[in-house]
Amino acid sequence: MAKSKTPLLDQLESGPWPSFVSDLKQQAEVRAKNKANVEFQTPQTVVEELMGLLELSYVHKRGHWKHGGIVGVFGYGGGVIGRYCDQPQQFPGVAHFHTLRVNQPSGKFYTTEYLRQLCDLWDFRGSGLTNMHGSTGDIIFLGTTTPQLEEIFYEMTHNLNQDLGGSGSNLRTPSDCIGQARCEYACYDTHALCYHMTQEYQDELHRPAFPYKFKFKFDGCPNCCVASIARADLAFIGTWRDDIRVDQEAVQAYIGGELLPNGGAHSGRDWGPFDIQKEVIVLCPTECMWMEGKKLMIDNKECTRCMHCINVMPRALRIGEDRGLSILIGGKAPILDGAQMASMLVPFVKAEEPYDDIKEIIENIWDWWMEEGKNRERVGELMKRQGFQKLLEVTGLDPDPRMVQEPRSNPYIFWKEEEVEGGFTRDINEFRKYHQR
Repeated sequence: MAKSKTPLLDQLESGPWPSFVSDLKQQAEVRAKNKANVEFQTPQTVVEELMGLLELSYVHKRGHWKHGGIVGVFGYGGGVIGRYCDQPQQFPGVAHFHTLRVNQPSGKFYTTEYLRQLCDLWDFRGSGLTNMHGSTGDIIFLGTTTPQLEEIFYEMTHNLNQDLGGSGSNLRTPSDCIGQARCEYACYDTHALCYHMTQEYQDELHRPAFPYKFKFKFDGCPNCCVASIARADLAFIGTWRDDIRVDQEAVQAYIGGELLPNGGAHSGRDWGPFDIQKEVIVLCPTECMWMEGKKLMIDNKECTRCMHCINVMPRALRIGEDRGLSILIGGKAPILDGAQMASMLVPFVKAEEPYDDIKEIIENIWDWWMEEGKNRERVGELMKRQGFQKLLEVTGLDPDPRMVQEPRSNPYIFWKEEEVEGGFTRDINEFRKYHQR
């Protein structure tokens, strides 16, 4: 039996979970079989050499990819991530191994024909390896050579009606949930807003001019299926400002066992009889629910739209009818500073075309960030460094109690002189003079 060329990689196939190594080997076999039928524009051995390079990285305990300068397509500053191997003599097939980010359709709706076209293009001009999808949301084309970039871009834009996504210090590819196309919880048309912003900010998407990356994500409801609150610099999360609609007969049907909680999803386990007190009421984060006899009562002014009760009893509880979205700012993974959840900026706004109110807020934030942001500083880090009050000044928004994340620990408040009445300012100045003496 021949000795394996990648013994360390082979170990990654030994566990119970699916392995990317198995996928790489499968793709290498496909390219080898198709060698006679397809005139590849990249070496047919590219996947084998990729595995060889990765095996060498495990042997040496260090990576073998290097920065080789900026590479891209004409007219765009983003969309292509340059990858170069530092062992080109040993692995010429991956001397170049560039990644392309492809702008995914809203809600990630595809036809089979479209997917076949993408795969055929990438088999012909790339490695055939894809990632569906990257953490931003893009379709990821993994591995091609510099001469193929313009050819791929031409095929995509002219024959597939498809654009590149964002990479670098620019607006990243806007991403949205499945929205009103299939979800009863969606409070606004995520596809419409995502598409509008993608078209509106083409220059910011393709020509990097920001201190660092900036992400829009559009969630139709607080269930946050695209994790906008944790991963987007500006998160657009659907909400409502009237009361949760309650069907009291359906509430009793859940209590009596006629309807199964969580849409009947029990993951194969029998949890026993449904207990509304234990599974809904005591789990409400603001304790705004209680039973009065056989009626479920909700103090809606205390509700924070966490969606738990609606998820558990979807036939009994429904989102309100006065719908719109909240805008949150500053969510990100660790960069210069640690991970950060987004903070409330606009508690409620209607999502109606042409979205001028939303765009005004976006552009005021960008003006401030581009002027004050340090290199590789996300807007959430700038907000943390200069303070939320400064953010309110640049956006022109009035302070709102819903913007407060937690009570302040600093007991001192510093007022600007023009913000207070003359008498108050005089008293403060006298107080300071007294203590200076």
